[in-house]
Amino acid sequence: MIYLLVALEMELPDTGALPDNIRLCYTGVGKINAAIAAAKVCAQQDCESVVNYGTAGSLKADIAGDLVRVAQIHQRDMDARPLAALGETPFEENGGMIDLGGEGVSLSTGDNFVTSPPEIASDIVDMEAYAIAKACRAAGKPFQCYKYITDLADKDATQNWRDNVAKGAALFMLKVNGL
Repeated sequence: MIYLLVALEMELPDTGALPDNIRLCYTGVGKINAAIAAAKVCAQQDCESVVNYGTAGSLKADIAGDLVRVAQIHQRDMDARPLAALGETPFEENGGMIDLGGEGVSLSTGDNFVTSPPEIASDIVDMEAYAIAKACRAAGKPFQCYKYITDLADKDATQNWRDNVAKGAALFMLKVNGL
């Protein structure tokens, strides 16, 4: 079984159109909710892999409105300086970046809605993917991540996210058939 983790139903409504081998689970917003949900699904005996789909802000205007594959995920809001660099969890090997390999964009995850460029450079920003990826790594489960770009992580991000949050679902459903 492939477990599909999505933060909010408004990002991908449960229409019953998913293939039988994919189980949709909503995590709620933020890293803690996402980590709890990911740990629960990874513990299921039938869990073969996990996919995260959701929305993201972009720091690159040329991908606005696109569905993108994430290749690298950073944790942007861990700040334990001077014990570790910004984004790194102290005393952990690779404590702030997860490389999924292949082609795709870089993403930084943090528990804040981004409306200006964060200190950690990345192509896009979200609030859940790093936590899900880390839980999957800990459980030894394969992980993939796709994000629909709703906004440009700027002063208009909140309104643009609200206007565009549901637009990526159809694009992602086309991708689902290839999973």
